[in-house]
Amino acid sequence: MSIENTGYNRETNVIVLNDSNGNDVEFEFLDLIDYEQEEYIVLLSSDDSEMVILKVLPSANPDRDTDNYCPVEDADTLSAIFELFQLRNSDRFEF
Repeated sequence: MSIENTGYNRETNVIVLNDSNGNDVEFEFLDLIDYEQEEYIVLLSSDDSEMVILKVLPSANPDRDTDNYCPVEDADTLSAIFELFQLRNSDRFEF
């Protein structure tokens, strides 16, 4: 499954993703984490109810200014990325 970035507003830090059903979903961008030579994006749902970690996929079209993402299904990878996020953002959030 691939999730497409359809827009990012730098002023509000809001990223709009197009899910596999074609729906636009807004998230707050929290961080970009490098882990084991891959990039992962950490997002917060617009209603603050859910944190989402997605793997950044290589762009199929380098001329476009958007990225594609996929869900991270490995629990160990999710845990490791979340731990890195906590370390990098301990001054911004209470965990």
